[in-house]
Amino acid sequence: MRATWKGVTLAESDATVVVEGNHYFPPDSVNRSVMRDSATHTVCPWKGTASYLTVVVDGEENRDAAWYYPEPKDAAKQITGHVAFWRGVTVSE
Repeated sequence: MRATWKGVTLAESDATVVVEGNHYFPPDSVNRSVMRDSATHTVCPWKGTASYLTVVVDGEENRDAAWYYPEPKDAAKQITGHVAFWRGVTVSE
């Protein structure tokens, strides 16, 4: 699987974990050089607190386009630190 935005690969892996229809990419497959931490956090009743990342490509920001669970609840331990995408990021094979 590959996640791209504006022609730039954000993550690529053949070992994503699919949860609720979203591909969560392993931490070492994510191109963090085009992402910066966001102050946004949300809470999922069964996964826990999500942290967000803003994608920046050629000076354009896609605010909170990625999220991950640094310390998920036990039911979601398999996605600890894995990153998922939305907001116009293409995730495809």
